[in-house]
Amino acid sequence: APVDFLPPLCLPAQVKASSYNGEYGGSGGKRFSHSGYQLEGPITALRIRVNKYYIVGLQVRYGKVWSDFVGGKSGDLEEIFLHSGESVIQVSGKYSSYLRKLVFVTDKGRYLSFGKDTGTSFNALPLYPNTVLRFISGRSGSFIDAIGLHWDSYPSDCSSC
Repeated sequence: APVDFLPPLCLPAQVKASSYNGEYGGSGGKRFSHSGYQLEGPITALRIRVNKYYIVGLQVRYGKVWSDFVGGKSGDLEEIFLHSGESVIQVSGKYSSYLRKLVFVTDKGRYLSFGKDTGTSFNALPLYPNTVLRFISGRSGSFIDAIGLHWDSYPSDCSSC
């Protein structure tokens, strides 16, 4: 069959669906990006390390693959799994020189909250309808200095890719 008739399962989402918010936080730390991990699938779980002042570190599971852990090693590790088909559709939080609070809001109405309620507020939403959090970027050192949020369409089923 001509190429036109192949199902567009594995084509990247149209450019107009992607948007970006950030960076929220301070200017310190080393830049990181999970770009590329979104090819493994949708965000399926979050690991956030917190101490009594800051978001210390984070790790995101894309499909069945965990990203590299970014940030420091102190504090308590919290792990939350998303339900099947559940997506993050809003991220809010607070920051000073470092990230202090993160709240992930899902399309199933869950609020996944980490950290302390002090600092400058931010509220990040995708620019386009029907788009979800696909990956994160930012800056980190001993803590998460800043975070950026990358939105795009929920991935098509690419299991055949």
